[in-house]
Amino acid sequence: MEYALITGATSGIGFELSVLYAQNGYGLVLVSSSKEHLENTENRLNEQYSVPILIYEQDLTKQGAALELYNKIKQKKLDVTVLINNAGLGLVGATDEINLSIDEQMMMLNMINLVSLSKLIILDMYRNKKGKILNVSSTGAFQPGPYTSTYFASKAFVLSYSRAIRYEAKARGVQICILCPGATKTGFFRREGTATPNKAMLPEQVARIAFRGLMKNKEIIIPGLKNRLLQLFPLKIKMLSVARMKKKSRD
Repeated sequence: MEYALITGATSGIGFELSVLYAQNGYGLVLVSSSKEHLENTENRLNEQYSVPILIYEQDLTKQGAALELYNKIKQKKLDVTVLINNAGLGLVGATDEINLSIDEQMMMLNMINLVSLSKLIILDMYRNKKGKILNVSSTGAFQPGPYTSTYFASKAFVLSYSRAIRYEAKARGVQICILCPGATKTGFFRREGTATPNKAMLPEQVARIAFRGLMKNKEIIIPGLKNRLLQLFPLKIKMLSVARMKKKSRD
């Protein structure tokens, strides 16, 4: 049995990817910081699919959390052939206004533990000479983000890191892909403290595109024609647009 390990698996894109992997016969290793949400997700999936499901409550904003999670999984001797680093956090505000401790937690989640889990799992994949990793970045990775500076920078890090290890892994039988969604109708904006854009994509749409892209080994997956076309604009124009949008959302 092959397993897909998905962080941030109880809602939004993570949940929809869990559904797709269950539909395709993968066992699921679902990770979230909420035991209640994990149990609800497990029950929902068990009603429709007969694949093995393991749930792990793990707060990936904490230092060392990725290693703790990996050790728990290794105790079960699971064959994780797909890793989806989907869990993420965004913050809006001027850099001097955002609480330092919360900013550090976001960086731990979006970057440090993503790298740690990738490094730990990829060693097993190299030994098995197969595996797929999908690291979730953002269209925000392609330009600086005034009033969301650390978040956009963290996603730029994910994009750069993932492209680099993709190059390293291609000769080892392992595929690394990067998902860069734009605005998506999930709980992300509520947690960020801003309104969800009216034209945001549905998470099931994003998940289907991500699933196909990963199966086809597409390097950078940008769901939505509009999101792809926006990358053609000059960087300074994109940056000014982000600044106006984020400043307006926080006023």
